[in-house]
Amino acid sequence: MSHDPRYHDAEPPTPGTIDWRHNGVRVIKGNQLDPNTAQTPGMNRAAAINAARVGAQKIWAGTVHIHPNAKTGAHHHGHLESVIYVVRGKARMRWGERLEFVAEAEAGDFIFVPPYVPHQEINASPDQTLECVLVRSDNEAVVVNLDIEPVEKPEAVYWVDPIHKRP
Repeated sequence: MSHDPRYHDAEPPTPGTIDWRHNGVRVIKGNQLDPNTAQTPGMNRAAAINAARVGAQKIWAGTVHIHPNAKTGAHHHGHLESVIYVVRGKARMRWGERLEFVAEAEAGDFIFVPPYVPHQEINASPDQTLECVLVRSDNEAVVVNLDIEPVEKPEAVYWVDPIHKRP
């Protein structure tokens, strides 16, 4: 797909040259998401924002649901950065060459996944579906499923910096 000149970073469009009624804000209803997107075993992804649906050039957004006690297969998203926002439930993320690192997130938390990082999402709840919003840094849904033998006990990783101390 060619780059849409409406979104070129250089100059804003000349007033009156774009039909904003048809090329402006788009609202995608929650019941109109598209499940016909790249999938990983153990989760259900549905696209809301992408090139095909709204003409997005630099972003992909959708939802992901993981059933209670379920975990996804190990995978990465190529050159894309990913942000996961936990809407409901408790997520356990494992990552690394052998999924040797682990951290947890719950409703209201954000998770950042850099390009090419092998990872696995796990629903840490035995009785509640994990519901998340997912945003990626391109309009394509890149998913590379991996065959990884995970370590038995991953190392817990905490976000520690001068402001946020280890719990």
